Amino acid sequence: MKSLAYEAMMFAREKHQGQVRKYTGEPYFNHLAEVVAISMSVGWHSSALIHPDKFMAVARLHDVVEDCDFNPFELDIRFGHEVAHGVWFLSDLDKEGNRKTKKESYRNRLADAPGWIQTIKCADLISNATSIIKHDPEFAKVFCAESLMLLNVMDKADQRLRDMVYSLCRNK
Repeated sequence: MKSLAYEAMMFAREKHQGQVRKYTGEPYFNHLAEVVAISMSVGWHSSALIHPDKFMAVARLHDVVEDCDFNPFELDIRFGHEVAHGVWFLSDLDKEGNRKTKKESYRNRLADAPGWIQTIKCADLISNATSIIKHDPEFAKVFCAESLMLLNVMDKADQRLRDMVYSLCRNK
């Protein structure tokens, strides 16, 4: 019997097939695995009142709508409402306006997200910051400034991961 987390992993692998990380060229799937590992490392139960399979599914699928032009309503049918809703919170979907306006809208959405979703976002920020800081110091300044503004509203996320994002970005 396959778990929901396994199904999400295979689905993400299929949808992100051929995509690579911007700076390293490694398969994008590796980023998704890293986000799952980082978010699970602090213990899904510390911030979640959700089954660990659903937690891992959201972490694995967090970019599928944003990067694969996939309809979030189809996620609801395939993986259930909690997973689809978690992915919706984590998807930067705003297409209108400048970068500042879009990021503000995204921050407002994440401010209302449950702690377990904010914890996954912190894991995503850690994975991305590590790569961006190493390979693109100029963009790292922008990315880190935006990440710190996100931390200001993600007060329900696991504190250890919030501290790690802060540590990575505070001097950029």
